[in-house]
Amino acid sequence: MLHLEPYLQQRAQWPASGRHILAQYDDETIVVYQAYRPEIGLYAAEHKRFGPAWSRSRMSWIKPNFLWMMYRCGWATKESQEVVLALRIRRSGFDALLGGAAASSFGASCFTEHAEWAKAIARSDVRLQWDPDHAPNGKR
Repeated sequence: MLHLEPYLQQRAQWPASGRHILAQYDDETIVVYQAYRPEIGLYAAEHKRFGPAWSRSRMSWIKPNFLWMMYRCGWATKESQEVVLALRIRRSGFDALLGGAAASSFGASCFTEHAEWAKAIARSDVRLQWDPDHAPNGKR
């Protein structure tokens, strides 16, 4: 069950600056959002699991922020992103992904040398991308 609050009420509780993860979570789980083509998303919604059209080897973007996910998929209008699912995953798995992630760009990384960042990218299957928060109207 998702916990829902009005946007302005939530926004008043967020940090005013810095990098932060906006997500619904508890000690055991975190909710992330993912957009799929209907063949994958509708099957998963109906059967509560991914079906034969879903591929573990396909690159996949998860977003812990619903509004950012909706912005990225064009409010579920972009091709192959018409079905948005809220997925509850284990916090330990999410934290492990973050722990092994490499920044998606050199400028967003903590590295001072481009070659060091390139090595980190080569070692990791996970990319971390800091995105701006978006309001319901789509503005940053």
